[in-house]
Amino acid sequence: MSSTEEQHDALRSLLGAWALGACPAYEAAELEQHLRDCRECAEEAARLREAAGWLSLDEPLDQPGSLRQQVLDWCLARRPAELPVPAWGMPYTAETAKLDALLRDLGPEEWQEVAELPWHGGTERLRPAEVLGHLTAVDGFLALALGLPDPVPAAPGPPAAPSGRRVPPQEPAVGPAVPRVPPQGGPYAAITARTARLIADQDGLAPQAVRSRWRRQAHDLVRSAALAPQGNTPVDYGFAVLPLRDAFVDRAFECFVHGEDVARAVAYPYDPPAPQHLRQMVELVVRLLPRALAGLRAARPEHAGAPGAPAGGVRTARRVRLMVDGPAGGEWLVALDGEDHADGPGGRPGGEPVASMVLDGLELCQLAAAHRDPDRLPVGEHGDRAAVREVLHALPLLSRP
Repeated sequence: MSSTEEQHDALRSLLGAWALGACPAYEAAELEQHLRDCRECAEEAARLREAAGWLSLDEPLDQPGSLRQQVLDWCLARRPAELPVPAWGMPYTAETAKLDALLRDLGPEEWQEVAELPWHGGTERLRPAEVLGHLTAVDGFLALALGLPDPVPAAPGPPAAPSGRRVPPQEPAVGPAVPRVPPQGGPYAAITARTARLIADQDGLAPQAVRSRWRRQAHDLVRSAALAPQGNTPVDYGFAVLPLRDAFVDRAFECFVHGEDVARAVAYPYDPPAPQHLRQMVELVVRLLPRALAGLRAARPEHAGAPGAPAGGVRTARRVRLMVDGPAGGEWLVALDGEDHADGPGGRPGGEPVASMVLDGLELCQLAAAHRDPDRLPVGEHGDRAAVREVLHALPLLSRP
């Protein structure tokens, strides 16, 4: 072999490293000079450089989030589901699938990372398997309402009477919910106690076994939702009662929020909910906002009620126009002083809202989860600034442990 052939082969052997940008500068310069004169090596270099582009860290290999929904839509168009999931159950289906995809990719060390779960009363710090324990425990309220087994071990004491029904009859909601007396330990005592019992019960299990438990319950919940399409079955959280359709959206919301908490702890990319699912979450937040405003008035006397009645003795209820921007956009009128001020004998609806505010739908949900600072959130506002601040500071009160 001549020295020219040996030099050609030596330079050709550098093509792979050069395509990946791993050649020292002097070798790269020598090889690039060779490529100007050698057509064979130049063609090979172009192929390798193109292939190396597919390995770039700037281009994730994960399929776009919309692909799963496109495939499902195509399949369902050809063969409708035997038990179609109601529209209010779809956000939960999507968010549990997204969280499961994250968990599938976690390695042993990542299962030991600690995720921070902020809420308006503080910050919980849990490992991913413990986050699943919390989600499973709260999802258990829906399981009980649907006649499914409770995933949480029973508390010490006399056993509860077994239920003979798998899916309770559809009981339409009648009138406003009866105010509940919070149990000792605060309004969220049932949630914290159930979470603690389930985390203790799953201690010692492999993380993937905990994941399997959660997956199995999520699947059973979705299947049972298909058997209760009206979604009127009441779900008792211990501090509030929601119809099943709202409870499913609530669980999707928390699954997204805590999935993002885990993703942040393990430095994993995590997409927001699909626009149609985010819209359902925004609508639920807006429906629950009067409850949060009532809590704000109780906790902070400076927000306790509207200004005094004028000389005529009729007080006009204060309202704020809430405009949500982005793909989950919409517009709502929010009663600041409770629905009783608008509909009761002491007040009257009417007049222009005292203020208007505009914010992004995803940011609204993040604020409702106490994952944003109400004083730092970008908000477009017009009118009574104090009324806008009232809404912003009430939203985080919807969060819970």
